[in-house]
Amino acid sequence: MELKFTQEQKQLLSQKMIQSAEILQMDVQELETFVRELALENPLVELEDAHPVQEVPERADERKREAEEKLEWLNRMDEQNRVYYKEEYEELEGKETWNFSVAEENLQDYLLAQMIPYLRTDKDQDVLTYLVYSLDSKGYLTDSAEDLKERLELSEEEVLSYLQILKSLDPAGIGAGDLKECLLLQLDRKNEEDETVRLVVEDYLDLLGKNQLPQIAAKLGVSLDELNDCCERIRNLNPKPGSSFSSRETLRYIRPDVTIVKFQDYFEVLLNDNAYPRLTINSYYSRMLHEDNSPEVKEYISDKLKQAEWITRCIEQRGETLLKVARAIVEIQRPFFESGAGNRRPMRLADIAERIEMHESTVSRAVRDKYLQCTWGVYPLSYFFVKQVGGTGDDNGETPEQIKRYMEEIIDGENKKKPLSDQKITDAMNEKGVAISRRTVAKYRMQLGIPDASGRKEFSS
Repeated sequence: MELKFTQEQKQLLSQKMIQSAEILQMDVQELETFVRELALENPLVELEDAHPVQEVPERADERKREAEEKLEWLNRMDEQNRVYYKEEYEELEGKETWNFSVAEENLQDYLLAQMIPYLRTDKDQDVLTYLVYSLDSKGYLTDSAEDLKERLELSEEEVLSYLQILKSLDPAGIGAGDLKECLLLQLDRKNEEDETVRLVVEDYLDLLGKNQLPQIAAKLGVSLDELNDCCERIRNLNPKPGSSFSSRETLRYIRPDVTIVKFQDYFEVLLNDNAYPRLTINSYYSRMLHEDNSPEVKEYISDKLKQAEWITRCIEQRGETLLKVARAIVEIQRPFFESGAGNRRPMRLADIAERIEMHESTVSRAVRDKYLQCTWGVYPLSYFFVKQVGGTGDDNGETPEQIKRYMEEIIDGENKKKPLSDQKITDAMNEKGVAISRRTVAKYRMQLGIPDASGRKEFSS
């Protein structure tokens, strides 16, 4: 019996610790769902937002003051955000950011609204709706007319008529089968009359992509200056007309777990604990525990009470751990929170674990799927863990974004008629004291969308 008792005791402890770890990993939305499901399963649990409880005046006043202070901080932050965004917009435009605000209207809704004048019959609505939802993320319709004819049981004339309607909508280029057709549709919409521009799109897109302008100019019998002008007009077209709209598959509303408020001399870290209801104990069942009831009733109520108290403590520990982690991140990544994107420092899980005196696995669970809101937008906590590139000491390495910034500076300053190869960029980086390989330079260059040396070369007559 004693061995059996010991085994059960260890199993119970293990279940508690597993549940504690699971609660630590939950984001705000998951925690809210968990708490509400718990309230349905455990009769002792009440939710403060659904069933307000009476508090002593002193505690009620204290809670009210806390709420007012948090609202004041958030209002200040919103005002600061407006100022910072206005001042820093040009500097941050095009840089890496994790802002999860999305367009109010996705591509499908935008197109269907334009189709209303064409919906004369149920068949029109069914076919055009099918075509809209068959577009890929770029706005292309990759199904052939023959496939559509067979799948939708339409005549060839009907298919072409419906496709013409789709391709007449905004943005220009929607419904194209490939890049060439997409660009030609946009040239048609612009009433482009230069035949050379159309010929480049129709016959020489591959050479244009490789920046082989002399070969194209020779084949078309035009000067390089004339061809450069044509190519500039082509580059101003949109190769992915559907990409600027939100996607139904990726649409997700993010609620940050912590908020960083920037004041003049310091940062305030706020836990978003108002996003989920607080747990309270039902006073009726609590009284029953001390009344003269059957042992079965007392045991049931006692078990449920212990469950509620343990989960309440787990939620409190989650908040305490999350605040410690967020504060440590702010300390290490202060340059980012002061100046924005491009200013992160190398940071590891071990760095945070050492600062808050917790195990790395605990830090990993705390940051998993959690988000942080600050002056510069909404970011996953994992965004601030940046590996070190080059160097061996704590201060000798650089972050990938710093490396990329150095690379952009070097490429911006190169002679465009004799652009630098990846090896020469590597040599220039090494001269700056950044130990980096040619392979890494090539990888970062491609991530930045910068062509190789031959693709960056400019030609003139």
